[in-house]
Amino acid sequence: MANEKKKPVTSAGLPEIPDQIHLAPIYKRIDWKRIFFIFLGLGLFFWLYFIPSLPDAVDPTGKHFALSPQGKAALGLFLMAGIWWVFEVMPIGVTSIAIGVVQALFAIRSAKDAFRDFMDPSVMFIFGSLLIGLAFTRSGLTRRLAYKMLSIIGENTKAILLGTMIITAALAHFMAHTAAAATVFPILMAIYSLYGEGDRPTKFGKALFVGMAYSAGAGSIATMLGSARAPAGVGMFKEFTGMDITFFELSKYLFPVSWIMVFLIWVMILIFFKPEKPRIEGLKKRALDLYQQLGPMTAKEIFVICCVIGVVTVMTLQSFIPAMRFLDRSALILVAGLLFFLTRLLTIKELEEIPWNIIFLFSGAMSIGFCLWQVGTAQWLAVHWLTMFKEAHWLVFIMSIATFVLIMTNFIMNVAAIAISLPVALVIAKYLGVTPEVVFYAALTTAGMPFLLLIGAAPNAMAYESKQFTTGEFFGAGIPASIVLLIVLALAILTVWPILGMPILVKQA
Repeated sequence: MANEKKKPVTSAGLPEIPDQIHLAPIYKRIDWKRIFFIFLGLGLFFWLYFIPSLPDAVDPTGKHFALSPQGKAALGLFLMAGIWWVFEVMPIGVTSIAIGVVQALFAIRSAKDAFRDFMDPSVMFIFGSLLIGLAFTRSGLTRRLAYKMLSIIGENTKAILLGTMIITAALAHFMAHTAAAATVFPILMAIYSLYGEGDRPTKFGKALFVGMAYSAGAGSIATMLGSARAPAGVGMFKEFTGMDITFFELSKYLFPVSWIMVFLIWVMILIFFKPEKPRIEGLKKRALDLYQQLGPMTAKEIFVICCVIGVVTVMTLQSFIPAMRFLDRSALILVAGLLFFLTRLLTIKELEEIPWNIIFLFSGAMSIGFCLWQVGTAQWLAVHWLTMFKEAHWLVFIMSIATFVLIMTNFIMNVAAIAISLPVALVIAKYLGVTPEVVFYAALTTAGMPFLLLIGAAPNAMAYESKQFTTGEFFGAGIPASIVLLIVLALAILTVWPILGMPILVKQA
């Protein structure tokens, strides 16, 4: 140690600054995959924007549907946005902003129209649902419900997953699936915190939140209360056919499909995202102890429960009392949010915690959906798709309708997907001897379960906020889930629905 060379120091006792400082070179790997998908999306948009024209779509009555220059550009924007969303070339909310920008810059629609959709009532409904979720967390209800649920379900991770999916689907029978997901999401976050892996993604985390998203969709088709699509679809069906569908009639046919899908989704998710731990040892006792430590229910918790029950009750009564139907669902759910702020249960801190990335995601989805509808692209796609099956076997034709709605509802509003396909489908159905009822129920079934993209339904986007999975993983799981959905639907058409009394084919005189 005596021979060790001492470093020169300054008079203050600090090491001298060397004459030259050599920094190690910093290499940042270029993300070629991201760059490829950026240019793929842009390439498809500009190709469709500049090509002269695309062939007209012709329905069975001989009516032509031409695609305007704005329609071609909207189709290109539709493909570009889908690619950028799936492969996350930039934050998904920023891609949504690009949707509005491109519409304005390339004169697809006016900037006023493109950006007005960003504040559509459906987006505000999602915002209100998120406020309810924050109120659950802020009041302590989230932890109370999570601990109680775990003390009942136990320590088996498969049972925990099934239990959370059943609760989510059941809630979606009585409230909008967006509100059901917003209610369950903080509870699942509390459950996951007890898994013992911190915030890092795990297979159990993926299963928990993807399962929540899928089961919310499956549960929502069983009644007219699960979403706006059912009452809107029933209204369209009556307008097109003159036939009415009652609240209980709809549930009779869709309730079995709903619950078959919930249990099949559970099985599929266990295959794709099998939890790392079969059990969480000591969880039941720990959950019970934590629940007891919370003590009796507080005034804040009771207030939140009363607000939510009040909103859900009014929404439920709207289905039975025509005089109440003028009340907007978005305004109703925002009343609860305003009450939370007026009573200072929520503050500016919670407002800043809102996942604005998700809000912008749905804003962009509404904008591109309305764009495709208004410039005629959606109708052009529907006619082209369905006329390919006008001479097919009746079951193939019905499944083609369901498949088209399933694809479109992952990109645009499910109500719009039904609205653009139902008129064409009902015209073709007459030639094939298919009853309008089976066409309607098939479309309504797949419209409620967009398993591929986050923009397909608000619960999908809320699940993504858990940061447990990527958009690619969600898309990958959604492919087999969508295939299973179509198989279940085909079996329901062939067996379950006829047994329950639904006419499938028109009886020949």
